[in-house]
Amino acid sequence: MTDVTLLLGRVDDGDPTASEELYALVYEELRAMARRQMARERPGRTLQATALVHEAYLKLVGAEGEDGWANRRHFFKAAAEKMRQILIDAAREKGARKRGGGWRRLSLDHAGLALDTPPDGLLDLDDAITALEAEHPLRAELVKLRLFAGLGQGEAAAALDLAPTTADRQWAFARAWLWRYLEKT
Repeated sequence: MTDVTLLLGRVDDGDPTASEELYALVYEELRAMARRQMARERPGRTLQATALVHEAYLKLVGAEGEDGWANRRHFFKAAAEKMRQILIDAAREKGARKRGGGWRRLSLDHAGLALDTPPDGLLDLDDAITALEAEHPLRAELVKLRLFAGLGQGEAAAALDLAPTTADRQWAFARAWLWRYLEKT
C-alpha cells in the first residue's frame, strides 16, 4: 500500500492530522495536474493553478468531501473530476451560454480535443462529455483523464486498468462520438 492510500484511510477514519499530511504529499502532483489543465485554457483566465488545486482539495477532503477512496488512483481520478467541475462552474459563472450566433468550432485534432475555447465552448464540451458518460461511462472517464487531469494516453490507460490498445480504441471512439455530438449542437 502506498503512503497516499494509507493517509486516505486515516482521513476516512477522522484522523485530524492525516488531511494535512495527505495535502503535503499530493500537493505537487495535484499542482502539476492543474498546471497542465490551465495551460490549455485561454489566456487571461482569472483562475490560477494554485487556486484550482486548493479548491479541488477542499472539495475532496473538506466538508463537501467524498467518503472513502479505494486507493491513490481513485483519489486522483476524483481530483481530476473536481477540477473539471470547478472549471465548468467558472465558465458558467463567467457568462451565460449564448443562444444562437457566435458559434465556435471545437478542434478534434489527432492528439486530442482542443480546450483553448471560450467559456461557452467549454460548456458545450461539458454537455457532450455528460451525454457520453450516460451512454459510455468508461469512455467518458478516459476523456476526463486526458483533458482535465492532463494525463497522456498511457497514463490514462493505466489509471483505468486498460490495455494500451484498448485505450487507443476507446479514445478514438470517444473523440468521434464527441465530434458528432458537438456538430449536432
